[in-house]
Amino acid sequence: MATLTIKNIPEPLVKRLKQQAAAQHRSLNFQVISYLEQMTLSVPVDADTLLARARALRQIPKGRKLTDRLLNELKVVGRL
Repeated sequence: MATLTIKNIPEPLVKRLKQQAAAQHRSLNFQVISYLEQMTLSVPVDADTLLARARALRQIPKGRKLTDRLLNELKVVGRL
Protein backbone atom coordinates (compact mmCIF):
# COMPACT_ATOMS: atom_id res chain seq x y z
CA MET A 1 0.00 0.00 0.00
CA ALA A 2 1.06 3.55 -0.66
CA THR A 3 1.65 6.23 1.94
CA LEU A 4 0.21 9.72 1.61
CA THR A 5 1.29 12.70 3.69
CA ILE A 6 -1.03 15.68 4.05
CA LYS A 7 0.42 18.89 5.46
CA ASN A 8 -1.07 22.02 7.01
CA ILE A 9 -4.42 20.56 8.03
CA PRO A 10 -6.38 23.14 10.06
CA GLU A 11 -6.71 22.13 13.69
CA PRO A 12 -10.55 22.41 13.75
CA LEU A 13 -10.70 19.94 10.85
CA VAL A 14 -8.41 17.49 12.64
CA LYS A 15 -10.59 17.77 15.74
CA ARG A 16 -13.78 17.04 13.75
CA LEU A 17 -12.14 14.09 12.01
CA LYS A 18 -11.02 12.66 15.35
CA GLN A 19 -14.51 13.06 16.80
CA GLN A 20 -16.09 11.38 13.77
CA ALA A 21 -13.55 8.56 13.87
CA ALA A 22 -14.24 7.96 17.56
CA ALA A 23 -17.99 7.91 16.92
CA GLN A 24 -17.45 5.21 14.27
CA HIS A 25 -14.96 3.28 16.45
CA ARG A 26 -12.29 3.83 13.82
CA SER A 27 -8.75 5.13 13.82
CA LEU A 28 -8.21 8.59 12.40
CA ASN A 29 -6.28 7.03 9.53
CA PHE A 30 -9.10 4.64 8.62
CA GLN A 31 -11.67 7.43 8.88
CA VAL A 32 -9.73 9.61 6.44
CA ILE A 33 -9.30 6.65 4.04
CA SER A 34 -13.06 6.02 4.21
CA TYR A 35 -13.80 9.66 3.35
CA LEU A 36 -11.34 9.62 0.46
CA GLU A 37 -12.93 6.44 -0.91
CA GLN A 38 -16.41 7.94 -0.66
CA MET A 39 -15.40 11.12 -2.45
CA THR A 40 -13.57 9.39 -5.28
CA LEU A 41 -16.45 6.98 -5.92
CA SER A 42 -19.21 9.60 -5.92
CA VAL A 43 -20.89 10.41 -9.22
CA PRO A 44 -20.71 14.01 -10.42
CA VAL A 45 -24.04 15.83 -10.61
CA ASP A 46 -25.22 17.27 -13.92
CA ALA A 47 -26.49 20.69 -12.85
CA ASP A 48 -28.71 21.19 -15.91
CA THR A 49 -30.48 17.86 -15.44
CA LEU A 50 -30.96 18.50 -11.72
CA LEU A 51 -32.34 21.99 -12.38
CA ALA A 52 -34.74 20.70 -15.05
CA ARG A 53 -36.02 18.04 -12.65
CA ALA A 54 -36.53 20.60 -9.88
CA ARG A 55 -38.44 22.90 -12.24
CA ALA A 56 -40.67 20.02 -13.34
CA LEU A 57 -41.47 19.16 -9.73
CA ARG A 58 -42.38 22.78 -8.99
CA GLN A 59 -45.06 22.89 -11.70
CA ILE A 60 -48.57 23.51 -10.37
CA PRO A 61 -50.74 20.41 -10.89
CA LYS A 62 -53.35 20.93 -13.63
CA GLY A 63 -56.83 21.62 -12.31
CA ARG A 64 -55.74 22.51 -8.78
CA LYS A 65 -54.13 25.63 -7.50
CA LEU A 66 -51.98 24.97 -4.49
CA THR A 67 -53.04 27.36 -1.74
CA ASP A 68 -52.20 27.47 1.96
CA ARG A 69 -55.67 26.18 2.73
CA LEU A 70 -55.37 23.21 0.36
CA LEU A 71 -51.89 22.43 1.61
CA ASN A 72 -53.08 22.40 5.24
CA GLU A 73 -56.02 20.15 4.32
CA LEU A 74 -53.69 17.72 2.59
CA LYS A 75 -51.40 17.67 5.61
CA VAL A 76 -54.32 16.77 7.89
CA VAL A 77 -55.48 13.99 5.57
CA GLY A 78 -51.92 12.63 5.38
CA ARG A 79 -51.77 12.35 9.17
CA LEU A 80 -54.85 10.18 9.50
